[in-house]
Amino acid sequence: MKEAIQPIDPIAFQLGPLQVHWYGIIIGIGALLGLYLAMREGERRGLHKDIFIDLALFAIPIAIICARTYYVIFQWEYYSENLSEIPKIWHGGLAIHGGLIGAVATGIVYAKVKKLSFWQLADIAAPSIILGQAIGRWGNFINQEAHGGPVSREFLENLHLPEFIINQMYINGQYYHPTFLYESIWNLAGFIILILLRRFNLRRGELFLSYVIWYSIGRFFIEGMRTDSLMLTETVKMAQVISILLILSAIALIIYRRLKKVERYLDEY
Repeated sequence: MKEAIQPIDPIAFQLGPLQVHWYGIIIGIGALLGLYLAMREGERRGLHKDIFIDLALFAIPIAIICARTYYVIFQWEYYSENLSEIPKIWHGGLAIHGGLIGAVATGIVYAKVKKLSFWQLADIAAPSIILGQAIGRWGNFINQEAHGGPVSREFLENLHLPEFIINQMYINGQYYHPTFLYESIWNLAGFIILILLRRFNLRRGELFLSYVIWYSIGRFFIEGMRTDSLMLTETVKMAQVISILLILSAIALIIYRRLKKVERYLDEY
């Protein structure tokens, strides 16, 4: 059977010399939808919608810069010889853990300047963050990256995947595990769980920390299947180490904040 399959064009459209990539469009859709949901929930919690617009104006570009910087650092052997590739984020190469570091640091500073509760902002934003990640993984799909090891076409067909996903997983003469899809589904499930957890009126910060735990568990196992991981050593994957540290830290913070009997999610200040 002939398997000459044409991949999806990563360029959505072109305006003169400007090429608009699907990767950027998908990342943008995830960010805008997440912002909209955070604004709505913020208003329900008594916060003006402009708070999250202002925060996003700082957090999104800083998170992208940090995500790219994190990735470039761990791929410096390549980028040191291809410096012109560093700003080309549309080619892929945004490390989510780097983005989270940038976003959290921005949120802490923003909350301090505005005299707001960082944990309240983080709890409100948590479902938006994981939904944005679920959507953003489809940018990796378009770029044919963040995939796992080789598999057969029959394996993919047995997963009952749509034909367009199966075809896009055909890369340089070989089919691969659609790990981008596994993580997208895991994150979508996490989004639903976080929305449901809101009803239980957890302690402030626990919704965000639950996001950290859920995402990190999925990332740890899915990362083990990937072939393009950022490596700490020749055998240790950086994302798996970070995931374990985040899980342990989040659990410790939940215990600490419960012992301190901090405010609950639905409490008013």
